[in-house]
Amino acid sequence: MKDLFGGQIILIGILLIVIGIIIKLGFPLGRLPGDIYIKKENFSFYFPLTTGILVSLILSLILRLFR
Repeated sequence: MKDLFGGQIILIGILLIVIGIIIKLGFPLGRLPGDIYIKKENFSFYFPLTTGILVSLILSLILRLFR
């Protein structure tokens, strides 16, 4: 039980470090080609389709490595 909890804490720490590096380097997360953005006079709609798929793939790969 202790090993499982310790591994989860380490995984969360690694994820936070990776997210911090991505933000610091200015990776255009949320402005990728394929993200849907519609802007009109007094209406704007944003749906991060490509960003969601990319984040899902990265998290799946990271979680699969630690299983």
